[in-house]
Amino acid sequence: MKRIFLLFTICLLPLFCNAQKNYVYCELVGTGKVLSSKVNVQADFGQKTSIWKGVDYVKGDDGKPIKFNSMVDAMNYFGQQGWEFVQAYVVSTNNQNVYHWLLKKEVTAEELNAIVSSEEEG
Repeated sequence: MKRIFLLFTICLLPLFCNAQKNYVYCELVGTGKVLSSKVNVQADFGQKTSIWKGVDYVKGDDGKPIKFNSMVDAMNYFGQQGWEFVQAYVVSTNNQNVYHWLLKKEVTAEELNAIVSSEEEG
């Protein structure tokens, strides 16, 4: 009888432990630099953009664009900030590869609500 109860408890435990997880997503878009092995990387967090403003690359603390050695180098940078890899694909345009990497980061419900409410205001 104890074995049946234990087995039943073990089977139901995941149902009670499955808490809601909240994620925000980011897409890294990388393009090769002319005559260089480095890549320019843009981070798309779903923010509003303007064609008049131009391309906004990932910047460091000094405000200057970061020169990444590769997309893996960019992923290591974002990984240090808590982002996790989800999926990647490549699109070839005008004989140039454009790398798209989708990332996710777990956030609290409060952080998610703050992000969603700030997007609704803008």
